[in-house]
Amino acid sequence: MPTDIVRATGFSRAAETVPAQAWFGVSAVFHYLGPSFAVLLFPAIGVLGVAWFRVASAALVFAPLTRPWRTIRKANGRGRLLLIGLGACLAVMNTSFYLALDRLPMSLVAAMEFVGTIGVAAYGLRTARNACALALAIAGVFVLIDVKWATDPHGLFWAALNAALFVCYIVLGHRAAEDGASGGVERLGAAMAIAFAILMPIGFIEAARAFRSFTLVAAGIGVGICSSVVPYVCDQLAMSRLPRASFALLLALLPATATVIAAIVLAQVPTLRDLLGIALVMAGIVVHRPARL
Repeated sequence: MPTDIVRATGFSRAAETVPAQAWFGVSAVFHYLGPSFAVLLFPAIGVLGVAWFRVASAALVFAPLTRPWRTIRKANGRGRLLLIGLGACLAVMNTSFYLALDRLPMSLVAAMEFVGTIGVAAYGLRTARNACALALAIAGVFVLIDVKWATDPHGLFWAALNAALFVCYIVLGHRAAEDGASGGVERLGAAMAIAFAILMPIGFIEAARAFRSFTLVAAGIGVGICSSVVPYVCDQLAMSRLPRASFALLLALLPATATVIAAIVLAQVPTLRDLLGIALVMAGIVVHRPARL
């Protein structure tokens, strides 16, 4: 049996035999576990350098598995636009996410990611339910922000940009997975190669600091695998089987996951005010009704 068929069959079988909710659960953990490790590397490599390692190592892992050059060559005009859009989204989203984490608590950055998704739902489906959901999420973010409007506007800018691009990632990721898990993972690999090409001239200079230390290089690669390989593959396996409404509902777990991981790895212990804000955001995610994007 040809290697490509074996690979495609493997992804499809994995998506079908393991419950989609389980794939999402793995993604939810690694979605913030990898970035929490990345924060620990910022002083040694720099924010842009760690972002480069994240995308570069993910592209390196995906290349032999998905053969991105073939996916790009075989895609039609619309398909290539999807790959370019998803690649650009991954490059800028990951970088802005790290720039935000360098200045703000992970729980706040994670919570802000969901205001955009609920806002789009409220715009697409103008219902009282979605208005209530958006109000809950915005209230939760305001509680979490506290005095940071004045103390760190740059951090909030990067967090807001990451939140906007997170919406794009969910939309484009679902489109990439429309014809099944194997096709979604192949397109993800191609998009990651495009993201690497975009970030190459931006983060390489800072990343080069790590090349003198095997430990730092290994840590950078580990961050990439934890941050961009495991969660994104699991997302594709989940998205290929879950309707967008179900996937959006499961996203309510992510602010809590981010808070727990930040407390364990980064010692960012939440206050009662933080927990209230996170609870409000999670309630907004549960209440909202996703629009068809």
